[in-house]
Order: sequence, then C-alpha cells, then structure tokens
Amino acid sequence: MASRTVSAGILQYAPAHGQLLASMERLESLLAQAAEAHLDLAVVGETWLSGYPVWLDHCPNVARWNHAPTKQVFGELYRNSITVEGPEVKQIQAWVKKHGLVLGLGINERVEKGYGSGSLYNSLLLFDADGKLVNHHRKLVPTYTERLVHAHGDAAGLQAVDTAVGKVGGLVCWEHWMPLARHAMHTSGEEIHLALWPTVHEMHQVASRQYAFEGRCYVLAAGQLMQVKELPPTLEVAPELAQSPEAYVMRGGSAVIGPDGFYLTEPVFEESSLVTATLELDRLAEERMNLDVTGHYYRPDVFEVNINRKRPE
Repeated sequence: MASRTVSAGILQYAPAHGQLLASMERLESLLAQAAEAHLDLAVVGETWLSGYPVWLDHCPNVARWNHAPTKQVFGELYRNSITVEGPEVKQIQAWVKKHGLVLGLGINERVEKGYGSGSLYNSLLLFDADGKLVNHHRKLVPTYTERLVHAHGDAAGLQAVDTAVGKVGGLVCWEHWMPLARHAMHTSGEEIHLALWPTVHEMHQVASRQYAFEGRCYVLAAGQLMQVKELPPTLEVAPELAQSPEAYVMRGGSAVIGPDGFYLTEPVFEESSLVTATLELDRLAEERMNLDVTGHYYRPDVFEVNINRKRPE
C-alpha cells in the first residue's frame, strides 16, 4: 500500500486589517502562492478575514459604555465581515477549486437572518479541494474581551470531516483548553488538526503540542501578523505601544507539530512566511500504539459524553 503524504502549509501573512476587498485580493494571491508551492493543504489564522480584533486588548478605553470610537470600529468590523451564503465564500470556493487544495479559513462571520441575526461569530470554514464547503465551525465561547464583539457558537461543526487529504478538523484559540471540545474532535477520527490563533505565543504552543500528543494527530498551529501602526487610528493605543509603531501586537508563531507532540517545523515569529511541512499520515497508527484516547486508552463504560450538534435556527 502506498504511503499517505500531505504537503501542508500555514499562510503566515497579514490580511489587509479591517478591509474586506483588499483582504480578498490578498487571499487570492496567497492561494496562488500555495499552489505554486505544490501544497495540498493550506490554513490561515483566527478571523484572518478581515482581521482579528486585537484592538480589544491594546486600546485601553474600548470597553467604556457607549464609547463612540469603539462603536465606530465595531461597525467597520461588522461591515467588513462576511456571510457564509455571500459572494465572498462563492469566490473563495472558485479559487480553491482552481488550485485544487484544501483550505482552512478563519473569518469574522456576519449573520443577517434567522437565529443570531445581527451577530458576529468567530468562525472556521473548511473547503475541500473541489471547492465544496465541508465544515463550518463557530467558536463555542468567545475568549474574554472577544465577548464584546463575538457571539457564542455551537457544536454543529465540532468534528473532523473527510477531505482530499484525509480527515481534517479544527478549533479556534482557547477552545484548545476545553477538554470536552478536544474529546469531541478526537472521537471524530481526526488526522490533521487546524489550530487557529491570533498569535501562537508560548502557552499557545503548549496547547498545540499537547493537542497533537493527546490526539495523535498532526497540528498546524496558525498565527497572524499585525503591527501597532495597523491598529484602528480612531482608538487610543496603550501608552507602552504608542511610541513603537513597528512593534508587533500579533507575532505569528506558526508551527507544524507531529503526532508525538514534537515540532516538524519550528515556530516562525515576526516574519511573513509560508510555514510548511510534509505530513506522513502512516505515522498516526504507529503513535497510537502507546496512546489512543478514543481507542485502547478510552473507557466508554466509565465515561459518557453527549454532544448537541444541532445548530440553532
């Protein structure tokens, strides 16, 4: 039997923060670059389209009640977000099909009708190599300051799905610290895991490596890049950052991790880069010999977990 190998890469390039049209143009260029590098699978970081709201953590007055500058920036975030049914997703599907690669894409998702109408979700879309949208996951719990802009998600997309490169799943940021979310992913037979972060700093590296070791899967830990000078100009910047416009508030840190928890590709910080590795899927069975948390190291007679995968309507 032929070995199963996947050429995988993290597109650690900044979007045009807060600008949907320019970010779409950048994504088109990055997908072409990924195809030129003969990638089978590509991923970008958390809410890459059209930018992670890192201003929540670096602009000290954003949580003030009825604060006009914050409302203005949120309005821009809302208008530069996308709907899953909208033209941007259809365009991305065409690009993915053209290049024949699997894509994991973090987005700010806008909902315009039905349940959650008017809300934004921190979402992960997974496109198969034929352009089909095969999974749509909404982050279960926005983390801390994110609750000012993002709604609570659901478990409809809390699963790995079959793709041209194998069984692929993903979680967003601090979902990697949620034991039952991890368990749900592991029980879905995940082979390649997309871990989307704003920055993959030290503790995020720990979480990503732990996930790979626990799940006996490959992990692509995808980080983002953003400099102080790219923060919204209408917001006051924290004093310690105001004098350093070239400093990074999101440093990247993208890395590829094997199913034993060790790096295949070391983290890359503060650099626009295509972070790549070859994934040998036959290794997964080998690593599960001594630990398989959904197989011989699982006790379904002792533990019972129920998952509500219904998306509210």
